[in-house]
Amino acid sequence: MQKLPTIFALAAFSAVMIAAPVRADDVKVGDLVISQAWSRATPGGAKVAGGFLTIENKGTVPDRLVAVSAEIAGKAEVHEMAMDNGVMKMRPLDKGLVIGPGKTVKLAPGGNHLMLQDLKAPFKEGEKVPVTLEFEKAGKVSISLDVQGVGAQAPGGGGGMMMKKMPDHSGMKM
Repeated sequence: MQKLPTIFALAAFSAVMIAAPVRADDVKVGDLVISQAWSRATPGGAKVAGGFLTIENKGTVPDRLVAVSAEIAGKAEVHEMAMDNGVMKMRPLDKGLVIGPGKTVKLAPGGNHLMLQDLKAPFKEGEKVPVTLEFEKAGKVSISLDVQGVGAQAPGGGGGMMMKKMPDHSGMKM
């Protein structure tokens, strides 16, 4: 009969572990928590790649992402994408990206992102690409971008919500 409580305890522990996501790759610097850092694989010869991540400010004062660098890229910038008269335009955020107190900022495809230019080598699925972020208050922090598949829309290689909204054109004839 002593095995029964052990089985229940093991089942309860398993349920808690499944319900609570493991976030071993989260990086904390100052009051900021950086999570879900990823990029897409690039075809050979590609000279640019995007970097995507989430930054949460758990503090009481704003901070600002002011610079990014990566040894694999000749140039790295924080970019925004925005609509201008019906045209999607991309430009560097010269003054950086503010992360307000108690706020979470997501750098994602189609929005703000890291732009890595003049790549020295292609990104291959399964690799980790080291990147250094520099914040106005929190300082510098090294993170790794997990390289997903070429068409990934979210970390983990899955399509996430964005892919589910996109139509399936696989049956179309050209």
